[in-house]
Amino acid sequence: MAVPHGSNEASYLLPPNEEEWEGLGIPDFIYGRKDLTQEGIQWPRNAPSLLDTPPPSRFDTALCSAWRQRMELGLFRYCLGELQTQTLPGAVGFVAQLNVERGVQRRRPQNIRSVRQPFDPEQFNFNRIRPGEVLFRLLREPGLPDVLQQEDILVVINVSPLEWGHVLLVPEPSRGLPQRLLPGALRAGLEAVLLSSHPGFRVGFNSLGGLASVNHLHLHGYYLAHRLPVEGAPSEPLDPGGHLHLLQAVPAPGFLFYTSGPGPDLEALISRVCQATDYLSDHDIAHNLFVTRGAPPGKTSPSSALTGVRVILWARKSSFGIKEGEAFNVALCELAGHLPVKTSQDFSSLTEAAALALIQDCLLPHDQAEEVRAALVAFTAQEEQ
Repeated sequence: MAVPHGSNEASYLLPPNEEEWEGLGIPDFIYGRKDLTQEGIQWPRNAPSLLDTPPPSRFDTALCSAWRQRMELGLFRYCLGELQTQTLPGAVGFVAQLNVERGVQRRRPQNIRSVRQPFDPEQFNFNRIRPGEVLFRLLREPGLPDVLQQEDILVVINVSPLEWGHVLLVPEPSRGLPQRLLPGALRAGLEAVLLSSHPGFRVGFNSLGGLASVNHLHLHGYYLAHRLPVEGAPSEPLDPGGHLHLLQAVPAPGFLFYTSGPGPDLEALISRVCQATDYLSDHDIAHNLFVTRGAPPGKTSPSSALTGVRVILWARKSSFGIKEGEAFNVALCELAGHLPVKTSQDFSSLTEAAALALIQDCLLPHDQAEEVRAALVAFTAQEEQ
């Protein structure tokens, strides 16, 4: 069981003897409304890093200390050092990182053929991970308002990390849920962003066909100490109530949902986003989703204040398997402007134009994109009546 550490705190570190891991219970990270940080989270004026952001929150401390220990214990497929990083010249502001090990060492994707493919217990799934890979269980205080159903979420290391602190948010694995977004999982992702005091902690979701490599419901969370284009990109409203927007001037047009923080507004956003992803899944349309602190919709700029949380949803062409010959594969972080590049040669030669071409090749044809847009606008209009 979890070992007490200070007042009401669990120890998220493993004992040094691996033989003791098997019998350990999963420690709970219990949080309440007061832990969801709404205000005062901004990028520093000088070059950002993990060291010059606001003091880490209780969530950041728990996640980073446990994640670092698992790295030291060798539970990852490779040791992640400081990644070579560059901002590509150009108007977009792509953040490219060289991550050769991930390209070579990551687990091969499962054989996926449909966005709606059922869960298959014979394939790799999160019931099979080693005990030490689970950091803690994310658990809301009982009785919090606005939420009808609580959801137990495991915070698990991604053994092939993109960046520092790369974890998976996994609803109770024994339920055998396929990779289809559900409200409880999305709520956990949104609240994880609000639990962090780091402006660069982001959460995302890849559907089947959108480069999810495991068909078992999970979201990604990770730290990236760089601004991304989607945080402050301008948008135009698609409905009179201003609940659905279209992002402009980013790597790919996406649907923008926004909330200023916890409460009824966040719950309404969860409902709208999941209605949209349900539509896409039902029509076998692959999609990616990205959650980040960001500016309100409208005529914003890359340096706009991070006053709330942005959720960006992209519908895209289905892509099954990994395309080996390309500089990067297009999924949730690439669409947001973060490009993990697989080889030194591609990293040194990559241009903004080449990156945009790879991303835009994954987008839906114009007519299908317009059909999706019309459907999501119609859903939003029905809700506002």
